[in-house]
Amino acid sequence: MSGERPARITACPDGPLLVRGDVGIVDADGNEVPRHRATVALCRCGVSTIKPFCDGTHKMVGFRTTEPEDRAR
Repeated sequence: MSGERPARITACPDGPLLVRGDVGIVDADGNEVPRHRATVALCRCGVSTIKPFCDGTHKMVGFRTTEPEDRAR
């Protein structure tokens, strides 16, 4: 199908997963989650109030994607 954009997922350090391109997002019950933007940020910290999307709460709770000793390397 022409016009499709390849999916690209980028893991942001200490933050969300950025999802770009033509990819469907479904909830735990298999229901499609509507996307209103071409790029969406998905929560990885588990604290967002708008799951599955990121609301920036990871900054307030100090979410880290690596252990502190790994950062020094």
